[in-house]
Amino acid sequence: MATQRMTQTALVRSLAEAGEVSNKQARAVLEHLSGLAVSEVKKNGVFVLPGIGRLVRVDRKARMGRNPATGESIKIPAKKVVKFRVAKAAKDAIVPPKAATTKAAGTKATAKAAAKKAK
Repeated sequence: MATQRMTQTALVRSLAEAGEVSNKQARAVLEHLSGLAVSEVKKNGVFVLPGIGRLVRVDRKARMGRNPATGESIKIPAKKVVKFRVAKAAKDAIVPPKAATTKAAGTKATAKAAAKKAK
């Protein structure tokens, strides 16, 4: 069962309703936020969205790689990339961490019993 992802229009509508502003104003805020994120990562190397995560510029070193078609070794040059690191609060809200009882349990039977007990 595939679900629809949220489109930019749906996001703008949701922001407009939550902030009790027009769609045009909500779109302007969203565009300003994305522009601010880009400029901050360029300038400082990081942009934080509290509770969601952070955009981080990472410098990758030059390294040796392998051409998968020929198997030939090639030199991959150094480059800068942007990564998004999800905040712990967001990660835990989306994918709850396993309970400590199931980690400590050495067997599957004990883990199943702990899961049943939690329900």
